[in-house]
Amino acid sequence: MREIIFDTETTGFDPHSGDRMVEIGCIEMIDRLETGNSFHCYYNPQRPMPKAAEEIHGLSDIFLSDKMLFADGADELLEFLGDANLVAHNAQFDFNFLNAELVLCGKKPISQFRMIDTLAIAKVKHPGAKLTLDALCSRYGIDRSHRIKHGALLDAELLTQLYIELTGGRQIGLSLSEEKADAASEGRKISGKEAALRRQFIAPRAHEANEMELARHAAFMKEIEDPLWAKI
Repeated sequence: MREIIFDTETTGFDPHSGDRMVEIGCIEMIDRLETGNSFHCYYNPQRPMPKAAEEIHGLSDIFLSDKMLFADGADELLEFLGDANLVAHNAQFDFNFLNAELVLCGKKPISQFRMIDTLAIAKVKHPGAKLTLDALCSRYGIDRSHRIKHGALLDAELLTQLYIELTGGRQIGLSLSEEKADAASEGRKISGKEAALRRQFIAPRAHEANEMELARHAAFMKEIEDPLWAKI
């Protein structure tokens, strides 16, 4: 299963009042393993950056002035997203901005059915707790010491680790330990994508009972006194 974990940075809180998306960062996962593929882009919002927003992500008018318009890179982004489910923290916020940008350039908005919200998952697992990305990273021991300011790709990388922890941890990948051990012995590091492609699936065994098992079952049934099914 292919999933994209993503985050955005914006000029404010409401795309319907003129705020724009200025950065997006995406991480690709297949079967809960990072493939190493990512997408990252800055966009010129064609409007001044409010001071309050710049203090959060550090993206100034000068820095963004020579970046592409969203419309010029929309097709490349949509190609990367494909038809994967999209995972974000407080996902409705990011979806609102992404879809507003798509509509502005004449593209079809992305269906809400593809949205997975890690904030909603965290609310169920940790009711009443502080559920910011920073707080949840601290709870799960995810290193965020390099996060000085918000950044879409950096936050997507942190969210990838958090999403895995919120949905069962790394246990699902234990079957890949043999492949990773072989790669380590060869002096190389196996990528998540390579591991996913190399995964061996065991064919299901036959479930029909043999003659001996049927005979034992019949003998067991005869030993049951006054069975309910005999009264039907």
